[in-house]
Amino acid sequence: MSANFEERSIAVDVQKILRNVGGENVETVWDRLHSQEPQCGYCSLGLSCRNCAMGPCRIDPFGEGPQKGVCGANADVIVARNLARTIAAGAAAHSDHGRDILEALFQVGVGETESYRITDTEKLQRIAGEYGVATENKSIQEIARELAWEMMEDFGTRKEMLTFVGRVPSPRQEIWKKFGITPRGIDRENVETLHRTHMGVDNDYVNILLHALRTSLSDGWGGSMIATEVSDILFGTPSPIASRANLGVLKADEVNIALHGHNPMLSDVIVQAAADPELQKLAEQKGAKGINLVGLCCTGNELQMRRGIPMAGNHLLQELVIMTGALDAMVVDYQCIMPSVVEVAKCYHTGIISTFDKAKFTGATHISFDPEHGLEIGKKIVREGVENYANRNPDRVRILDSPTDMMAGFSVESIVSALGGSPEPLVEAIKAGKIRGAAAVVGCNNPKIKQDYGHVTVARRLIENDILVVVTGCSAVACGKAGLMMPEAAELAGSGLKEVCQSLGIPPVLHLGSCVDNTRILVLAAALANYLGTDIKNLPLAGAAPEWYSEKAVSIGAYVVASGIYTVLGVQPPIFGSPNVVNLLAGGLEDVVGATFAVEPDPEKAAVLIRRHLEKKRAGLNLESVNPANISMPEPPSI
Repeated sequence: MSANFEERSIAVDVQKILRNVGGENVETVWDRLHSQEPQCGYCSLGLSCRNCAMGPCRIDPFGEGPQKGVCGANADVIVARNLARTIAAGAAAHSDHGRDILEALFQVGVGETESYRITDTEKLQRIAGEYGVATENKSIQEIARELAWEMMEDFGTRKEMLTFVGRVPSPRQEIWKKFGITPRGIDRENVETLHRTHMGVDNDYVNILLHALRTSLSDGWGGSMIATEVSDILFGTPSPIASRANLGVLKADEVNIALHGHNPMLSDVIVQAAADPELQKLAEQKGAKGINLVGLCCTGNELQMRRGIPMAGNHLLQELVIMTGALDAMVVDYQCIMPSVVEVAKCYHTGIISTFDKAKFTGATHISFDPEHGLEIGKKIVREGVENYANRNPDRVRILDSPTDMMAGFSVESIVSALGGSPEPLVEAIKAGKIRGAAAVVGCNNPKIKQDYGHVTVARRLIENDILVVVTGCSAVACGKAGLMMPEAAELAGSGLKEVCQSLGIPPVLHLGSCVDNTRILVLAAALANYLGTDIKNLPLAGAAPEWYSEKAVSIGAYVVASGIYTVLGVQPPIFGSPNVVNLLAGGLEDVVGATFAVEPDPEKAAVLIRRHLEKKRAGLNLESVNPANISMPEPPSI
């Protein structure tokens, strides 16, 4: 593959580490992508099916070969079934994460663990009220137990709708009811998706995709929202906090332990364990000055939002942080962890420690995590990293430049608090045109896209045009490393947004957390819509996933659109083998849920699409507006 590392990432730390190890023949994600090319065209278009043993089948996109699978399913049905199953897998991943956190809350409530406690009692009581749990004359532990029990019912089949649907503006609830997509039970909708997409069940592509939207809503307003809210209850609701990001957060003279994955239950006890005096003393005995914890992906976002733990990088950095030669242990839980980290670690001294029994990695050291004995297990894991410090090869340690400062911790509560306790100042700023609207730039990294280029470019272009940007997941890391998440970055914004940010002391790009924390965006959007007495679809809001790769991202995109928010994807989903499915998702959904998808790989053009959309929504609300037709696309580069 080309050794032009500038083609792989816009991040200087990535380019440097790739250049430094270029002669060591350590395989990375970019190398493996190159070895897979050309990738299967049938799969890229969504035209392959292996749902039964009569196949695998494929549809010829040129009309010269088979136009139906063995069972008779055509391109529309095959593409729709594949997309629905992708959404179900993403929703299941998020929701199972939520279930794990919820079970920890229940253990706190019944007194089965001393590793966790209720940190945000006010939020516990407020959400208990939403679930109809009486709080008067009850201990915090009793409330936690009863709330956890009621939340567990959202995973089953006994409810007509998920409890958090009550947060949704009534016009939106009516839309969902009209089209039969109100989410009922988290597990119920996932199971029904798998049932519908079994051979011989649902063979109407529109019907399949409507239920796929319902499944995604069970994630956004169910599993993910539960994960976020319960994490806040247990570990604290984030508020603005200073932090840092890039590979420079590693330290040459300390034990470096990276926390990678998505579940904060494990990482929280690792933070507690790393502060243990006995382990600190052990680190000193091994020759280190201390224990340095750093984050990767969404586990890192969880820690950064609440504790200011520095962020080493996002999805495509997980191999490279090992290649610095300075990482003593990588502790993983689940989701977005490449199996390749075990192989890369064999080339260095880094120990890979897996922890969840549902996510084992061949060749890694497995220390099974149990919330009941969380802190004890956390100390055992940290000890592994400390002991491994002595195995470093100083000649292979590559500590890079200083990290970038950034600000994290913008929960809905902290945003509303910064606004004086009401969304009114934000609404007034939008009405006055100081803020043209808001956009969520979220999602993963994908090696098919120059790392971080999509996220940073879209964010820059939007804030330049007075559009407030909120970010989560890998996008948050990208924007943090690019310097967009400090109050000083307001200088890069348009005059209106700059004025608002400077008056509040906030950046123009706000870090809202991890992947599951996209639900904070839903809550904020619903609060604005309820304040204005309208539906979410009428607000000047948009979403973008410039570099997405995962099934979870497909579920997120689906529930954002189903909630009424226009969303632009930077990577083509595998649906283009069915023009009917494309037309439904890119146009027909406007008549169903009031929002659609768009696909635009060029982030410059994606930003223009978002600007046009926001101005159209401003006009619909009778706000002072710019004619969307006057917002031109960037000129193509000269050849």
